[in-house]
Parts: sequence; structure tokens; C-alpha cells
Amino acid sequence: MRSLVARMLSRLAIEPRIDVVFPDGTSQSIGQGSVPRLRMRIVDTPTELKLALNPELALGEAVMDGRVVVEQGSLYDLLDALVTAVHKARPQGWGKALEGLRTAIRRFHQHNTPALARRNVAHHYDLKSDFFRLFLDPDMQYSCAYFASPEMTLAQAQAAKKRHIMGKLDLQPGQRVLDIGCGWGGMALSIAGEAGASVTGITLSQEQLAIAQQRGRESGLPVEFRLQDYRHLTERFDRIVSVGMFEHVGVGYYREYFRKIRELLTEDGVALVHTIGRATPPGATNPFIAKYIFPGGYIPAMSEMAAAIEKEGLIVTDVEVLRLHYAETLKIWRENFLDRRDDAVAMYDERFARMWEFYLAACEASFRHDDLVVFQFQLARKLDGLPITRGYIEQRETAFGRESASQPGSGPV
Repeated sequence: MRSLVARMLSRLAIEPRIDVVFPDGTSQSIGQGSVPRLRMRIVDTPTELKLALNPELALGEAVMDGRVVVEQGSLYDLLDALVTAVHKARPQGWGKALEGLRTAIRRFHQHNTPALARRNVAHHYDLKSDFFRLFLDPDMQYSCAYFASPEMTLAQAQAAKKRHIMGKLDLQPGQRVLDIGCGWGGMALSIAGEAGASVTGITLSQEQLAIAQQRGRESGLPVEFRLQDYRHLTERFDRIVSVGMFEHVGVGYYREYFRKIRELLTEDGVALVHTIGRATPPGATNPFIAKYIFPGGYIPAMSEMAAAIEKEGLIVTDVEVLRLHYAETLKIWRENFLDRRDDAVAMYDERFARMWEFYLAACEASFRHDDLVVFQFQLARKLDGLPITRGYIEQRETAFGRESASQPGSGPV
């Protein structure tokens, strides 16, 4: 079995060099470079078998259970090296067949009926809000930040993300806005406070809802937060925003999602959908992420989104691809998490902390090296619903930026 794991790793152009220590105490150096900079220990023989047969799932589980231990370098260093090498190699043989099978059956794993969607959301988003406070910015933005300049702090980049989206929505005072997947309420509060609109935010997370409603009451702004599935809405809105929620819709529900957005928009309405995306053809969710982090989740290809949008009668009025912004966001989240890792262990346990460290590190490496990006789709019901040049976006962003310092909605949760 040792030969299988070693052979699998040796096929990859890994850099830097890694010492792999096997359960019997022997080791083998793999990769490029004269001196090993990383060392990982495989604790037991069953773990070797799992790593050989299904490395995408087995590595995360083994790290989480303490059966693969990084003894030199950091977990992020190891994953960064492996993700880079795998991306260059692309799946071959058994790995390619396994990926093809996962892609073929992905609709089964993303059968997100309203009941299943609520259960899947609870798995992740109903963790203690104090846990998320360990690594997020004070406004609790749990999605890709927008680093308009490299020196921005996380809080500044998250505020810039909100202003960027608000600019694309061309918000006006008095408009009715829907926030699908409102999280802890930061986006809705910023829209209400800076644009003078009234906002309805919906979520399926009880934990997030409680915080959002508390923030809404304290702000005095025209915001309402509900525990509600988007499929059950019937009101009409001038603007719809959805940030970091589309990843949970499920491939089989894309047309229903965009059909509902069209139904809920007024004739002059505009929507902005901000989602993680893949810069490759359709694929499957990483098995570790699907099992432990985001059950029912899937990262869409642009072709999948565009096809569903076209078929439901919406017009794509603008598309932007944010590259590497999420890698930088995750880097700060990971560093914040490691700074307060002991608090995470105290809230849950060591296994949970290892799982989250793996999740944050693997995601950062994937966004840095593995064709993951963020899409911002701007949608409208009619061609003349927005100005015909993009200058208004920056103008509106700048105006919201001037107002934000003195308005509620962007302070600590």
C-alpha cells in the first residue's frame, strides 16, 4: 500500500519537496528541491488505503481525525503544494473516472427541496455566531471581499464589496429591496442606511436570523428579516440581491431560482447575484466539502448559470469575474482563525478545529491555484432598466462610500 501512495504522489510535480513518513516509520522524499521543506506522517495502514483509493475525501478526514499529521511546515503549505500539483496534472485514470461519476450523480446530492435546504443550511450556518466572530470582519460578511486596493484591511474590503454591489444595483431612495440569503444582516442594513431603501432579508438559518433581527431593531432602519425560503415569496421588489447563496440552490433548481427572481422583480427591476463560480466546464462538489462543510452545495460553471437565465426570460446586463479576491479573503480568515484556534476548540473540540483549519486552508489554495473565481451577474427584466454605460456603477459606489461612515449598518455585530 505504501507503494500505491508513493506512486500516486510521485506522478505529481510537487514543489517544494515533501517527506512522507509511513506507519512503519520509514519515509520517502517526493517532489522537487534538494531539501524537504514539508513532512507529513501517515499514522496507520488503513489511512494509507483510503488515501490511495479516494484522496480528495480521505486526506481531509485523516487530517480531521489526526491520522495524517503535518510535522514540518504548515497544513496550508502542504495543501498549497498538493493543490498546485494536482491542478497542473489534471485527473488521470481512476481519479478521472471518479470525478466523472461524481459529476454524473451530482443532481442526486443536490436535491434541495425546501425541507432539505433548511437542513443543509442548519448544518453550517447554525453553528454558534460567536464561532464565526473568531475570524470574520466586525460586520460578519461571510463571502468574498473586494480588495479595490491591496492594502485594504478585511473590514475595508468587505465594505468595498457591499458598495460595489450597491453601485451595480443602482439603488434609489424608497425602493423595495429583497436580500436572498441575508446572513447576519450586514448587506441589508447597509442598503437601508446608505441608499434609503426598505429591505426584506430572508434566511433559512435560525442563528443568523436572531442576530439579524436584533441588529435591525437596534438600527431603527426600514429592514425586516424573515425565516423563509425564496420559493415561498410572492411580493414584488424593485431590486433583488443575493450574495453567497446561489451555491446552495442546487443544479436541478437553477431555472426555478431564476424564474422566481423574474416573478419577484418589478418591470424595471434589477437583480445582482454574487456567487462562487468555476472557470471550467461543469463538474462536481469536492467530496470532503459536500460531506462535512456544505451538504447540498455546488459551485456553478458560468455556462450553467447563463443557460438557466436565458431560458427564464431575464437579460444579463453585466457580468464581472472577481479573480483571487476570495483567495485573499480566505487568507485573512485562516490567519484570524489560527490566532483564535484555542477558542474554537473550547467552543467545540479539537477534531472540529482541525476540520475547519483544513476547510479554510484547502479553499484558499483552491481559489489561488484551481480555477475558482467569483461571478457577479447583473440581471434585468428589460433592456432599458439601467444606464447603457458602466460609469454609473463607480459613481454610485463613490457616493455610498461617502455616506457609509456616518450611517448605521456597518458596525460590529
